[in-house]
Amino acid sequence: MTKKSQNIINKLSPLIALLAVFLLWWIVTGSGAVPSFMLPSPVDVIKAFVSDFPLLMRHASVTLTEAFSGLAIGIALAFLLSTLMDRFDFLYKALYPLLVITQTVPTIAIAPLLVLWMGFDMAPKITLVVLTTFFPIVVSLLDGYKNVDEDAVRLLRSMGAGRMKIFRYIKLPSAITSFFAGLKVSASYAVVGAVIAEWLGGFDGLGVYMTRVRKAYAFDKMFAVIIFITLISLLLMWCVSLLKKLSMPWERTGEKENENK
Repeated sequence: MTKKSQNIINKLSPLIALLAVFLLWWIVTGSGAVPSFMLPSPVDVIKAFVSDFPLLMRHASVTLTEAFSGLAIGIALAFLLSTLMDRFDFLYKALYPLLVITQTVPTIAIAPLLVLWMGFDMAPKITLVVLTTFFPIVVSLLDGYKNVDEDAVRLLRSMGAGRMKIFRYIKLPSAITSFFAGLKVSASYAVVGAVIAEWLGGFDGLGVYMTRVRKAYAFDKMFAVIIFITLISLLLMWCVSLLKKLSMPWERTGEKENENK
């Protein structure tokens, strides 16, 4: 088997696995092994998705507004805090354990408190997204800052460079790869965090839509919105990967060289 054929198979393998799952789902529901009220068939789910698509898009616009707003704030706060923690060692020792502790608290436990304190508008949803997306980016940036090339740092110091120049030319470029790794995780968490917050109160959003169809026992629509949220999360992760390739063109050159070997 040639390397080109192997690459094609590797690219198609996720699609083949996905088709296999849907085929198994269709066989199980079509044969009657599982009642339709417990697991609707993929055909019913697709029909529900198509019929409710305009409504899903209207709710998705609200959820994505919350997700993007929270993610943007989370990135800004994570960048500021991780930079300060890297600069001041006492801040790192004092705050890092607290950050780890915050991740042990279930998101679903925080959401009711945020709704109680902030009401039913977008504020509690955006806050929960910030809390959800903040930690992966902080940790990724800190790892990137810590894993710098010490020889390069010493070289710049010997040339008279100060802390700002070392940060700009050595530490920040070193942390870009780690930043995008954390951003990919946070992008997928952003939508989920917004949906969880919407479960507990709100007027619009995919979480509100899920609550309504669940109470109506419309499980075909329930599965449709779950698939829709999954597709949105995958699309956001793909956008992060694309942004990484555009921001780091030298990595694409390295990948092409490895493929040609």
